[in-house]
This record gives sequence, C-alpha cells and structure tokens, in this order.
Amino acid sequence: MTGKGELLHPGKDLSVLLTSLFLCSPADCAIKAMMKHEQEESPNRPDNTAFTQQRLPAWQPILSAGIVIPGFVLIGLVFIGVGVGLFITSRDVQVLELDYTGAVATDPCYKCSDPNIKNCECTMEFHLDTLFKGPVFIYYGLTNYFQNQRKYGISRDDNQLYGDLDSFKSPASECSPYNYDGKNKSIVPCGSLANSMFNDTFRLYRMVNGSKKEVPLNGKGIAWWTDQNVKYRNPSGTPLINAFNGTVKPINWPKAAYELDTTDVYNNGFINQDFLVWMRRAALPDFRKLYRRITKDEYQAGLPAGNYSLEISYNYPVLSFKGKKKLVLSNVSWMGGKNDFLGIAYLVVGSLCVIMSIVMLIVYAKFKFPEED
Repeated sequence: MTGKGELLHPGKDLSVLLTSLFLCSPADCAIKAMMKHEQEESPNRPDNTAFTQQRLPAWQPILSAGIVIPGFVLIGLVFIGVGVGLFITSRDVQVLELDYTGAVATDPCYKCSDPNIKNCECTMEFHLDTLFKGPVFIYYGLTNYFQNQRKYGISRDDNQLYGDLDSFKSPASECSPYNYDGKNKSIVPCGSLANSMFNDTFRLYRMVNGSKKEVPLNGKGIAWWTDQNVKYRNPSGTPLINAFNGTVKPINWPKAAYELDTTDVYNNGFINQDFLVWMRRAALPDFRKLYRRITKDEYQAGLPAGNYSLEISYNYPVLSFKGKKKLVLSNVSWMGGKNDFLGIAYLVVGSLCVIMSIVMLIVYAKFKFPEED
C-alpha cells in the first residue's frame, strides 16, 4: 500500500515505494549521502569555484605541420649557430698539461715517486712557441681520485671548521679514525678529507739570457667567497695558536693549521685559500683545482714565448691508488675554460632538429589527408 491507502500494482517499479518512503529517488539519496560524507570527512575542501576546481578558460595550441616543421628548423638553426660559436671559442682557449707523476724511469720526477723519500724536489722544462695569452691560471690535477665517495666526504667536523672550540676537544665521530692520535689527543682539523689535503708546491721560472727569472704567482681569491666568508671560520682570539692548545695537526700535514700562512692573517688557519680549495670536493674522479694565477707585472698579457722551468716540491703520493698528477696552465674565454663537449652537444642537438624537420616534411607530404571542400 502507498501512503494514500492505494494498493501497489505488482508491475510498478519498486523505486516508487522507495521514493514515497524516503521522499527522494534512490539516485538523489545516494548523491545527498555522498555529499554529506564528503563534508564530514573533508572540512577543508576548497570552494566549488572555477578557480579552485581548475575550470578557468585556457588556450590550448593546436600543433599542425605548418607550425611544427618550421619550429624544428628554427630551433635547429639556433642550436647550430650557438654550437659553432661555443666550439670555435673553446678551440681558442690555450691549455698546457705537464704530467709529473714520475711513473716511468725517464720522467724527471721518477725519483720522487718513491713514498719513502721525503721532501723531494724535481724540475721540469718546457717551451712555449707563442704567447700564452693572459690571464693565465695554474691548476693541479689528479686522476682516479674519488673525492665524491660518501664516507670520505662526511669525514669532517663542520663545527670545528666554523671555529667552535668545544669541538676542538671532542671531534665528531664521523672523523674516525682521524679524530684522535695515538696519545688520545684530538686532531684539528679532523677527518679524512682534511688529512688528505694536497700539499705539492710549485715555482715557475722563465729563462732569460741564460738565467732564471721567477714568475710571480698570485694565490689570492682562488677559493669561493662563500667558503672564506660564510662557511668556514677561525676560532676567536689572537694569536691563533692559542686556540689549538692541546690538539695535534692531521697526520699527513707537514705543519699545523695555524702555520699555513703566518704572513697573512686572512689566509691562515681554516680560511687558508689552498685549504678551502681542497675542501670543496670534486664530483668526478678526474679533476683539477685552481692553484694560482699569473696576473702581475709584465705577465698580465700572458706568458711570452720561450723556455720555462717548473720546480716541484713533490710530497703527495698517488701511485698507490694508480693515480696521476699534473700541472695545468690555461687561460679562459667569455664562456670559461676549454670545453669542446658543450659546443659539440649544441651541434648534435641542432642537427637532429633539422633532420627531424626534414623527416616530418617527407611524411606530411606523402601521407597528408586531402583538404575537405
């Protein structure tokens, strides 16, 4: 029976009964129940507006052959032009690499490659046929040296390097086994990264009328400004040696951190330029790091053609891990140092774009649909 006392015809749909009982159709009841559930479960649900529900009008380009093919040609030509410019510029950068590993008996530094020989010095002679344009940068390079190894990279104490005296007494556990020496004295700076600091030194001479004339090397400003002024700090107080009382230098260091440059207070301790350059780790196993610049006196225009002598204080062993050492002389262009890969990459991508435009033009001309009247 319905609510009005009428008999329900057996052939009628049961939805009539449901509608009369619940005052809504099954579909409407389901929608209302769902909305009520969502309101209860999601009180922070955004408003039902065109902006919040992303129903704002938008422009969607329709790509056609008349747009895509010329676009690929234009992009390809631009890339090829940039690639040619980068490649020519890179080829103009002068680079001279001098390998002084001493792995072969005929090498000038062969005698110094023996790790049992300490404070060994060797000399390499080289000749420049033309002017080596300035400014000239001097780098030291290492191969097969994995500074990006995780355990090696975290073997340091950032609190120490920021001048925290408490960490001088208790180095971080990450520095192990280079946090304490055999007498249980703390090592400052601790860790594998600092302990393995590169310590070869170089002196460059120019041969003039049979005598040697030293080329002045500038070691200022070779590290990142943020490293020297933000990331690293010397402990407060003067003289600097007082902060290191009760500590010892890293095992492989010839002298303590406060003796790295006693002539310049702004280049000593943890803000020493050579130390900062070494502590900024390289990403690849073959790398080079800036050592000095040649910018003074008559060498501002570059190194004149002639004979040169490089005196090396050989201290850093590399043959144990099958590595190599080299000194690199290089100048730079507006795009930086020598990098043929960047120009070649632009040329390859630009050529591929042009080739793809030709392929798409052939496919379009052969398989395009006839235009409708």
